[in-house]
Amino acid sequence: DLRTKTLFGYIGDLTPKGAMVVGEKSVEVDRHFVLGIEFPEAPPTMAATRIVLPSRVAWCRQDEDSRHGFNIGFEFTEISAENASVIGAILERYQFRPAEDVSDLEG
Repeated sequence: DLRTKTLFGYIGDLTPKGAMVVGEKSVEVDRHFVLGIEFPEAPPTMAATRIVLPSRVAWCRQDEDSRHGFNIGFEFTEISAENASVIGAILERYQFRPAEDVSDLEG
């Protein structure tokens, strides 16, 4: 959160509409934050390595695989064209292929 300079955690999933963050603390649902998301290994063609997104906590659940971690679902409440472009570039570079495409890689 850029306002309080709080690190919530690390990106576990990213979509054009929101992100799941894996963190150590629970966060109250429906709270609003200004997230700063950094992409240290961003592709050289990307316009920015950090984006700023007003967001709302849509859900927060204890991680089933960890007694001490939480998965936090953030919904982006405003997305500029530039931020949408950055998210699109990140998804294009790092997104896994759908399961049906995996068979093309076998054999």
